[in-house]
Amino acid sequence: MAKIEDYDALDRRIIELLCRSSQGSYRQIAKQLEIHPTTLIQRVKALESKGVVNGYRAKTDYMALGFEYMGIVHVYADSVTEVQKEIAAIPQVIAVFDVTGDADCIAWISCLDRSEFSDTVKAISSIGGVRKTNTSVVLSIVKDPNEFVPPIMGR
Repeated sequence: MAKIEDYDALDRRIIELLCRSSQGSYRQIAKQLEIHPTTLIQRVKALESKGVVNGYRAKTDYMALGFEYMGIVHVYADSVTEVQKEIAAIPQVIAVFDVTGDADCIAWISCLDRSEFSDTVKAISSIGGVRKTNTSVVLSIVKDPNEFVPPIMGR
């Protein structure tokens, strides 16, 4: 598996710019980097083929859309892999994390209202193999994971 040191400064700058915003055209991004658009396209395609860049999507503020009931559900399970797959299939689940510690996995959920939130937690709890759950309600997001840009330029 490649490490950040395996990428040159240009690749790192490209990754950083794409993390901040992938909305610009190749021509606009190339101009920012002071390189030819063809060079940028080749570099981005190489990063995509290596699995470093896995896609492009809008950063969405779920709460602004009305998904104001967010929670972190610690799940304690017997057959963890199967439980994780079933949790991931629930539409209200933003992410499932395979973790160490007391819980076997953690689900991040987002719902429109209290009823949907309750139903989602109950749906997770009722999955075969789930022994128990412990849910924390998200009051606000102090640092959104969609805003994370890795310190790849040494900063």
